[in-house]
Amino acid sequence: MGGGSRRRRRLSSRIERLSSGESVVSAFQGWMGDGLPVHRGDIFHAINRLRKFKLNKRALEVMEWVIRERPYKLKELDYSYLLEFTTKIHGIPRGENLFTCIPSEFRNELLYNNLVLACLDKGAIALSKAYMKRMRELRFPISLYVFNHLIVLHSFPRDRKSIHRILTQMKADGVSPQASTFNILLKIEARDHNIEGLMKVFNNMKHSKIEPNEITYCILATAHAIARLYTVSEVYVEEIVKSMSGDNWSTMDILLVLYGYLGKEKDLEHTWEAIKSLPHVRNKCYILAIEAFGRIGRVDRAEVLWSDMKREDSKLVEQFNSIISVYCRHGLINKASHLLKELEAKGCKPNAITYRHLALGYMKAGLRNEALRTLDVAKDYALSARIKWSTPWLETTYLMVEIFADMGDLANVKRLFGELKESKYCRYTFVCNTLLRAYVKAKVYEPGLLTEMIMGGARPDSETYSLVSLIEQYRT
Repeated sequence: MGGGSRRRRRLSSRIERLSSGESVVSAFQGWMGDGLPVHRGDIFHAINRLRKFKLNKRALEVMEWVIRERPYKLKELDYSYLLEFTTKIHGIPRGENLFTCIPSEFRNELLYNNLVLACLDKGAIALSKAYMKRMRELRFPISLYVFNHLIVLHSFPRDRKSIHRILTQMKADGVSPQASTFNILLKIEARDHNIEGLMKVFNNMKHSKIEPNEITYCILATAHAIARLYTVSEVYVEEIVKSMSGDNWSTMDILLVLYGYLGKEKDLEHTWEAIKSLPHVRNKCYILAIEAFGRIGRVDRAEVLWSDMKREDSKLVEQFNSIISVYCRHGLINKASHLLKELEAKGCKPNAITYRHLALGYMKAGLRNEALRTLDVAKDYALSARIKWSTPWLETTYLMVEIFADMGDLANVKRLFGELKESKYCRYTFVCNTLLRAYVKAKVYEPGLLTEMIMGGARPDSETYSLVSLIEQYRT
């Protein structure tokens, strides 16, 4: 690392170390008091760090000091940062007012794009489009990031039809989609558990001659692993490893998850050792590693990691949930119950996820009535749509559906299957086949199951047709 980079890091560190009540002025005074000038690179490095940690108020203080003190000749990027953080902290009207006060020579394409992005961050889509129209009138190019952000804002099912119009407008404005654009589109299909749609987007990406990156392969590998298409997932995992650039935290996190799905213990250990060699290991990494080792049956290894994380003072329910999920996946309900008591003793409150894991643990241990009581207890806990649509929640729910199906407990299969249907998890054939298996075990005939399955987006396979034939035998 060069001297300039180290110097900038020291300035950003001084700003980051300020207590909440301290003014940013003290950091700059101390810096300049040491005989060090404030360069543009120092400021940009600090701003990027503060943005990364979502310290927007502090970032605004930095830019206000820069504009006021002018330690170097100001450029449009300085004003764009000021505009960005003013809008984030004080809202759109304040940002618009600031925009009109910025010297006219700096109100160019960069400022306009940042104003549009700031409006989009606040969800003001109509206002953003009005400014985009003004940019076209001024012949200012619209940033790719603007269109990407618009696609993200329209990624919810009710708005999904608008994405085609956004892509069409993007083309009309002469903005070419990049890997980041296709990655957003891939994530949308993956979130909907739509493997066919996912591959259609990927093929369009290749047809557009856009080179996939490690994020692309992470999305593809994870989507196929969740769909239990492990051979395909493994191919994309190899591409992830080939395309990795440096020690990317998010990519290594995903590799932990994927090696757990694929049962690759050696690769899982290798990835964990690589993470441990980094300066700081985040709690999230421990959580993912614990769950991954639990998935491949290495409960003992997961317990070691839990002990290591515990020494770092584990007080978050998410940390406890990680090891509880491992115990419950393997029916070790006594160990899971002991951890629940420990969690509560630390002043933590179990959440809906905790109880969903415990319900599975009781089912795995053959304690059906306890499992049902635990499911009822969980009803009193708030559950966000993000959690209900998350893969860990859906997979835990599905594992319970499997057990109820093998018992022929059709009522409880239907009860839980509704959650899987709402999240479109039932697009996977193996999920629908489990529902059919419940009808076979319960010896109950139900017309239209195959049609409903196809309408839900699942593709019947040989097992599907065999199960449907068996169900037909119970027609009265």
